[in-house]
Amino acid sequence: MKGRADGEQGKTMRQLVLCNDELAGAEGFDRAEVIPLHEEAEEPRPARGIRRAGWLLVACGLALLPWLYVLATGLPATATAAHWPVAWVGLDALEALGLIATGLLAARGDRRHALAAAATATLLAVDAWFDTATAASGGDFATAVAMALGAELPLAALCGRLALRALSRHA
Repeated sequence: MKGRADGEQGKTMRQLVLCNDELAGAEGFDRAEVIPLHEEAEEPRPARGIRRAGWLLVACGLALLPWLYVLATGLPATATAAHWPVAWVGLDALEALGLIATGLLAARGDRRHALAAAATATLLAVDAWFDTATAASGGDFATAVAMALGAELPLAALCGRLALRALSRHA
């Protein structure tokens, strides 16, 4: 017996090929017999409820597009927030928790680090965006750009890479 791997249209199939000369010449064995051992499973179609939820989310996302125009043309250029420090401390606290959780899960080899990494990458990218978008011109803006380029975006890229690597390994 001989093991052989064949690819057909990008799919791989492991097969066991019976090529023994004695069997090939025996009655009923005119040619080699191919027995599939393992066929790469196609992704199962999601359940109807999941598909509906997915399309509902797409519709909600599309419905937000006109709302962006309303916001862009209707919001004042400046605003005062009553709890400005709480908002920023809360965001940075979530980032710290995300980095710690991602690091601990990854260090333990837990596959769930992909979820924490994806969430943390998102938080870091949002922080970089809002830091630079809300900073006053001059020194504050330079500091925001330096933090974004020197810390937040590189960490977001690292977390994103961890998440993608973990997901591609187990797909």
